[in-house]
Amino acid sequence: MENIQNLPIDIQTSKLLDWLLDRRHCNLKWQSAVKGIREKINAAIQDMPENEEIKQLLSGSYIHYFHCLRIVEILKGTEASSKNIFGRYSSQRMKDWQEIVSLYEADNVYLAEVASLLSRNVSYEGPALRKQLAKAQQLQQELSRREVECQSSAADLRERYYAACKKYGITGENVARELQALVKDLPAVLEEVGKDSAKLEAQIRLYAAFTNFVCEWSDPVLPMLTLAQKRGNTTFYEWRTGKVPAVVDRPVVDDAPPDTVTEDMIDWGNFGEGTDSVGVNAGITVEDDIDWGISLEPTSEDAGAGGIDWGDSDAAPIEIEVVDVGTDCPEGVARGEDALTLLENSQSRGQFIDELMELEVFLTQRISEMGDEGDVVSMSQFQLAPSVIQGQTREQTREMLSEVQDLLGRLTSLRMQHLFMIQASPRYVERVSEVLRQKLKQAEILVLKGVTMADKRQEALEEQSRLEPRVDLLAGCTRELQKLIEADISKRYHNRPVNLMGVNI
Repeated sequence: MENIQNLPIDIQTSKLLDWLLDRRHCNLKWQSAVKGIREKINAAIQDMPENEEIKQLLSGSYIHYFHCLRIVEILKGTEASSKNIFGRYSSQRMKDWQEIVSLYEADNVYLAEVASLLSRNVSYEGPALRKQLAKAQQLQQELSRREVECQSSAADLRERYYAACKKYGITGENVARELQALVKDLPAVLEEVGKDSAKLEAQIRLYAAFTNFVCEWSDPVLPMLTLAQKRGNTTFYEWRTGKVPAVVDRPVVDDAPPDTVTEDMIDWGNFGEGTDSVGVNAGITVEDDIDWGISLEPTSEDAGAGGIDWGDSDAAPIEIEVVDVGTDCPEGVARGEDALTLLENSQSRGQFIDELMELEVFLTQRISEMGDEGDVVSMSQFQLAPSVIQGQTREQTREMLSEVQDLLGRLTSLRMQHLFMIQASPRYVERVSEVLRQKLKQAEILVLKGVTMADKRQEALEEQSRLEPRVDLLAGCTRELQKLIEADISKRYHNRPVNLMGVNI
């Protein structure tokens, strides 16, 4: 008997209510009894004395039997004046709560209720609160990560914006105005390139001598570079006519309407491939065969309608004189495109770049050949070559190539391409400005999004702060309820130790 008395009673918490019902400690209809008791509790709490401990007990989410016992003990002190000579209380408050305790103790209804409450806390309430708490913590981590991503992406977009501005050669404070200001410096830059073309005399002479010796080419080579080497960045009129203009009437550059010129009309040619025509053309191309719907020949409809009425039918016919392009201005006057310099005019600039590329390819190939001219056969082939060819060393040729590539790089750099585009199309400035503004706008949107993420993260933190006390309170109430139930069951089995298993909250 002593050994049995010391054996603990282990009960799984989730099976506690079934265990009580199977051993007939509680009635199967306990829920109906609890329903009536809850109604009496709701009525009794409407009239309670001012007591801090009672307020704390009533502030809980659920008032059970053990709370009622404590309320009765408190009322014994607050309602002591209502006690008669027979030891009974005349206070209605005390009567109500004593009745509630009696109803709870009938058929051990209270034990079934607290067992159900403990099981619900362990199986549902506790896991639900912990899940909400974990979700709030996970949400904070996710929002923090997204906030950092937004800040990083915004910084990256700003960096890309300023990097793009740097490629254009501007600071980015006022994109449109700075891009327009760059065009004002373009003539000076092209003039400097034209002056440096004078350094190409040795290259042009070597190329001309080589083509004449190898191919017996008698026509002038590199005519555009030859003119620029002698005259610098002269006018297109001088290139076209061979004469220096007496008067240069440069066109006034006005900002064109947004849809006057489109980017699709700008022909850059092909820098990487050889062309038979002008090649690189950084200007605006206009088709010659545009049909404007105007005809000088009479049609059948016009004949039937009497032709065009010019007013006085007896007047002499009007003669229309058609002149060639460039001949509609006085001799010696450069006007329109003729007044532009060789590097400002898109057509001549394209030819200039093509000839630079031609010279670059020649010098590159010549350097490669000079490395293989150590054998006797190669030396014998150039015994009759002009002195300008025989006197060249490989190092001198490399220096010549470097000068050519320097000029070519200055004309075909990304910055110069943008300048030519801006000069040709004011709409291009608007499009570039809009593209750059979009980067800043996206950066601002990401910053605002990051602020929103921070606000949501703060809300999740507040939710966590609200849930943590509830979890702690539920855990404390559950552990206390566990001890009370274990003590109550232990009394029924001669104080044998009782362990409720699986209470993890």
